[in-house]
Amino acid sequence: MRQEVLRADDLIVQYPGHVALNDVSLKIGESEVVAILGANGSGKSTFVRACLGLTPFESGKVQLFGTDLHEFDEWNRVGYVPQRIHDTAGIPATVWEVVESGRLSHGWLRRYNSNDREKIKHAIEVVGLKESCSYSINTLSGGQYQRVLIARALAGEPDLLFLDEPTAGVDLATQQIFTEALKHLVEGGTTVVLVSHDLGPLRTLISRAVMFREGHMEYDGSPEAEVIDRHIFHDHPHGDFPKQGEWLI
Repeated sequence: MRQEVLRADDLIVQYPGHVALNDVSLKIGESEVVAILGANGSGKSTFVRACLGLTPFESGKVQLFGTDLHEFDEWNRVGYVPQRIHDTAGIPATVWEVVESGRLSHGWLRRYNSNDREKIKHAIEVVGLKESCSYSINTLSGGQYQRVLIARALAGEPDLLFLDEPTAGVDLATQQIFTEALKHLVEGGTTVVLVSHDLGPLRTLISRAVMFREGHMEYDGSPEAEVIDRHIFHDHPHGDFPKQGEWLI
């Protein structure tokens, strides 16, 4: 049996006048790559943020590696790439320095060694920013900055990696390279929770799909597009979902 890495039980998250998550339960095991799918406002990102302790939940429970979220302190084992946000004004850091921060979880009070530098260098190369190591992040485009965040997560080599629309605004070639890098992490035992509406090359890595609708978990099973289509469009023929076949394009 796979070791349980993430467990959410009966999660309820409420915003003023709106229930964002309604009684959601989900278990994810070691080395699984789980795609969290759903329309805008379905609760996908809220679920991830609740599991990371970034969004408080009204009731329910979250466990990471068997430890209650409120007692969990091994954050060096967890990586997170948030939704694309490009607001770096005033941050005096280079591409290398931001990616380098991904290795901090491997020891705050020590100097980086040759292994650290190699991991950082490789992560930057993976996302196609080798020639931009010394650039200030204030000079980057939104897509380039998203690549930096991906590289930072890869450099940290986490046991559990949350990715919230990680390839939005990233070209297809970089998506393919990123997919290969992620594949190596998964083969090494990393568990991945991926929120996306357009998986592209990442589709080949997905072992399981979970579908959200209006704060509820609607589907948990095969990642095959036709299976998801059959489930969703049978139950909700007029729902606010993407067209058939678009989930895992």
